[in-house]
Amino acid sequence: MGFEILKHKGLFITATDTGVGKTLIAGAIAKILSEKGKKIGVFKPVATGCKKTREGLVGEDAEFLALCSDSEFSLADINPETFEEPAAPYACEIKESRKVDLERIITAYNYICSNSDYIIVEGIGGVRVPITENLDVLGLAKMFGLPVVVVARPGLGTINHTLLTIDAIRNAQLPLAGIIINGYDEPNSDFAQQSAPAIIAEVGRTRILAVVPYDEQVNIGQGEIGNIVPDSLSDIDWLRIIEQR
Repeated sequence: MGFEILKHKGLFITATDTGVGKTLIAGAIAKILSEKGKKIGVFKPVATGCKKTREGLVGEDAEFLALCSDSEFSLADINPETFEEPAAPYACEIKESRKVDLERIITAYNYICSNSDYIIVEGIGGVRVPITENLDVLGLAKMFGLPVVVVARPGLGTINHTLLTIDAIRNAQLPLAGIIINGYDEPNSDFAQQSAPAIIAEVGRTRILAVVPYDEQVNIGQGEIGNIVPDSLSDIDWLRIIEQR
């Protein structure tokens, strides 16, 4: 590729699918670390389904991450590549006849790394979502080399999706920090949901970092993170996980 990428400490947040809660979890982790007095850089390399503003295309994920981390970085640095169409980035490339600019992504990443204690990177969709014809989310994560946190659904089917994601991460020789089950609605849960975390941990030979309850107060578009999600993640020693890379 020919671009120099700075080695920094942080986390790469991915998921088993789209709409699972990567942004919420990434924002909550950034908020927790920021409140510990750390300067946290947040980074969304590429976003799709962005809204048009006078300043250009803006992704609500980047706005949410910036708010959670009390970021001083511009949205253009936090989210250097944006597309209007809500689709995989490579599909957007084809539709809009515009290539994802990897040099821009790496330049922004290096800038944030150089001016932060730690960086929290949020991917897009699952690990095999194509960014370009020759690069998927997994490849992007490998470029950064950060420990990977997988956000998973609580419902039926999550065991298969999560184990496949774990396999992909390990095959790429990336460090797997653990799994977060997000949006668990305990009063309405069934046996499949109740048993999934333990089975994922056992069969996937990994750890469940947290089972995060569903919070109806959360609203990414309005910048509302609520209290339940940060509280559910606050007892995790995120700094130890980050420093063990």
